[in-house]
Amino acid sequence: MEKDWRIADRVLQIQKSAIHEMTRLSKEVEDVAFLSWAKPTSDTPEHIKEAAVTAIRKGLVGGYSGNAGLPELRKEIAKKLKKDNNIDADVSQLLVTVGAIEGLSAAIMALIDPGDEVILPSPTYSTHIRQVILASGKPVLVPTIEEEGFTLDIDAIRDAVTSKTKALLYCSPSNPAGAVFSEKYLRQLADIALENNLMVITDEAYEYFTYDGHKHFSIASIPEMKKNAVSCFTFTKSYAMTGWRIGYLHADETLIPQITKAHIPFAICAPVVSQYAALAALQGSQDCIVKFKDHYLSTRDLMCKRLDALDSVFEYQKPRGSYLMFPKILPGEGKDSTAFCKKLLKEAKVSTTPGIAFGPTGEGHLRLSFCVSEKMINKAFDRMDAYFK
Repeated sequence: MEKDWRIADRVLQIQKSAIHEMTRLSKEVEDVAFLSWAKPTSDTPEHIKEAAVTAIRKGLVGGYSGNAGLPELRKEIAKKLKKDNNIDADVSQLLVTVGAIEGLSAAIMALIDPGDEVILPSPTYSTHIRQVILASGKPVLVPTIEEEGFTLDIDAIRDAVTSKTKALLYCSPSNPAGAVFSEKYLRQLADIALENNLMVITDEAYEYFTYDGHKHFSIASIPEMKKNAVSCFTFTKSYAMTGWRIGYLHADETLIPQITKAHIPFAICAPVVSQYAALAALQGSQDCIVKFKDHYLSTRDLMCKRLDALDSVFEYQKPRGSYLMFPKILPGEGKDSTAFCKKLLKEAKVSTTPGIAFGPTGEGHLRLSFCVSEKMINKAFDRMDAYFK
């Protein structure tokens, strides 16, 4: 097919989102059992919604905030980072963003020059790959160790570093595999970054959702990483605020003005009404996070139990965090995960996400979301039980 001269090469390199494609296809099928989108089914807690309504009624949300976000919100974020992440943060080191996604995009645009290599443990969130490509960087995908719960392969990461490597980018707890990268391995990753003068960019969207004694560790809590880390967070997962589009990043105060240069043309500022909602989220009760985590633990265990009964079709690593898992498809037809998932949708009315969306090492897998009701999980697996028998 002849190239469309109107379209930039960096965009043509990007494949259509398999996640959103499966969502589109699912809408064409009646009564779908939906396990394909990492969107919490819980509603935003009432006190957060009420704070937004109050801000609207007071006339506080009709204009822009400062580019970096509301000062009172950044003060609360600094407190949160100290308490929950052991990161000593000042408001000068914080930028409020349109979800973690925009923060990651702004950081990558500010740090990556054309041709720079960015190492990503694989499988990885598909958007991260796209963000590097949009910055005209080169994603270097280093496989994780699947049989050990998709842990980091530190030796392989070290071997992947070249003179063109500029950064390491990872998500922990991870999307799609539910891995939690341990403090031990992240300290080794920090050593690689410091030895080679590399940046580390993190996506910590699922920070509160870890299980079975596994703990989330923020690499920016290592004092020596102060100038080498950009850490991105979101309210989306923690407080079921997907549609509010509100997150933040932490970086050295000398980097924030440079990242803000990219943030402004992307967003100017985060939605002001969402900033007031985020302020209420931090200042109010945190019981919702505990409630969400308990629910995800229950649905994870149910999904594992249902997968155990399909052990001739799927092999899986029990997720240590997030609300996602990444089973391997055992039948030969699963080697083409896109075709497998489309067939499962059409013939069994179960919507899943093909593993190829998350990098080459994701092929032969599918992603399942357990941020849904137990009823939805049972509905999906009842159909798969009947379909695969």
